[in-house]
Amino acid sequence: MIKWAGWIITLAGIGHTLGSLLETAPDYAGTWFGGVWNLGDYPEMSDATVAWWYSVFSFGPPLLLTGLTVLWLARRGMTPPAFIAWAMVAWVVLGFVVDGPSPLLVLLVAAYLLLVGARHGEGQGNASAG
Repeated sequence: MIKWAGWIITLAGIGHTLGSLLETAPDYAGTWFGGVWNLGDYPEMSDATVAWWYSVFSFGPPLLLTGLTVLWLARRGMTPPAFIAWAMVAWVVLGFVVDGPSPLLVLLVAAYLLLVGARHGEGQGNASAG
């Protein structure tokens, strides 16, 4: 179950990062690499900076790293700490309340799998806390 959770989290991170880059890079990559960051103060968010925060500086890359860490732990027979699952639940529920449904609701499935895997002691190296 933990490996499935790790793959779901990893794919969500890849999906968000690549999807947002495919959506924004054609319009803003030139601005990103053309010195927009040297303009000094940022009194307003331009479309280019919004696109940057939506793609490269979004939660996608950290989500990818979290998923890969879960997979790494699972391959070594270690159970990821339960706080990873609970933090993901809190984050997804908050996002749902504030912004409505999104594809990231699939992370609730991953969180459930992590919690069930931890409860059943998958990975007898049990690094589980929480």
